[in-house]
Amino acid sequence: MTFVGKHNLRSAPLGRRLRLGFVGGGKGGLVGQWHFAGARLSNHWEVVAGALSADPDNAHASAAEWMIAPDRSYGDWNAMAESEAARDDGIEAVSIVTPNWTHHRIATAFLKAGIDVILDKPMATTVSDARELMELQRATGRLVIMTYPYAHHAMVRQAKHMIRNGAVGTVRQAHVEYAQEWATSPFSDRDKGAIWRQDPEKVGRTSATGDIGTHAYHLLHTITGQDIGSLRAEFHNCGAPKPMEDTAYINFRLENGAPGILWVTQAAPGQYCGLRIRVWGDKGGLDWDQEKPEVLRYVPLGEQEQIFVRGHGNGTLPEAERLIHLPRGHGEGLVDAWANLYAEAGVAIAARRAGYTLAEGSVELSGVEDGLKGMLFIDTCADSHESGGSWVSMKQ
Repeated sequence: MTFVGKHNLRSAPLGRRLRLGFVGGGKGGLVGQWHFAGARLSNHWEVVAGALSADPDNAHASAAEWMIAPDRSYGDWNAMAESEAARDDGIEAVSIVTPNWTHHRIATAFLKAGIDVILDKPMATTVSDARELMELQRATGRLVIMTYPYAHHAMVRQAKHMIRNGAVGTVRQAHVEYAQEWATSPFSDRDKGAIWRQDPEKVGRTSATGDIGTHAYHLLHTITGQDIGSLRAEFHNCGAPKPMEDTAYINFRLENGAPGILWVTQAAPGQYCGLRIRVWGDKGGLDWDQEKPEVLRYVPLGEQEQIFVRGHGNGTLPEAERLIHLPRGHGEGLVDAWANLYAEAGVAIAARRAGYTLAEGSVELSGVEDGLKGMLFIDTCADSHESGGSWVSMKQ
């Protein structure tokens, strides 16, 4: 059986779509809509069940919009895990798109029920919970796939493999930033998502650092192929007064000693979703901006710059080709990146269920190890800030 060919990432390898359930994602939620759209566009999944909201009326109204049958719209995720595991046509994976403090409990319930998990970041709110989830995943043999969608843009995959192929030589420095504006003004009582993101009981030791800093860290690690060796972090409140940080300045050294800067803020007026990474080596540099995701800028040292535009051929590497579905000039954006993530998840879960071992490089997903690394990054940043901004070795 062929699971991945040159251009067939969105072909369901078992000859049918897999059955997917959702926890969270109902009306009023933003992230759940991205997951749902990506799953549908991927062509690998049928969304057949859900516990879409803690509010029963919202849960059932949302299920009706998603065309989930009434008897598979649940008011409780524990009941959903138990009921779906007992069905012959039960879900084969669950997407968990709930707030941070619920991730560990919900993922645990579905893993114990024998169901593969697709989990929004961060994996948990504490390192100990993340480690426990990793041990449970290994014990059950089910998959836990972390959803870092930006890594599934074709030009991010291109940058990653260009660096692996030596395009920039030895990495000498890296800058990554993620700038937004939404936390600049005071929150209103209607800003429920903003309010819980400032509650340490619900998000852990950091706010902006865990919310968007984990995306910046994951992109850095993905593209450079290196982890952070040590860092120093300072947390700031640059918007309206609030309990936790809306901005973080983080100096780091990669494993090879190369210095870098990671800056995140949610209080920079005029910034929308400004995730950008620049990597420089002794032979050249790369530059990618999430708000212009179709374009990758590459400058070999001493030569003319090269602009890679998403599309087939003309220097696009095979690893990036798999994520491309339209010719140049026909835009693919964030929902397409989500679809690529869900397609690769579908391939991996189908292979596990069919007892096939995927060829190396067939899919490039983030698993429990990446989820744990994200939590270690958050904890190390918090340790550094709380110590007055001292250098701290990245936790292992």
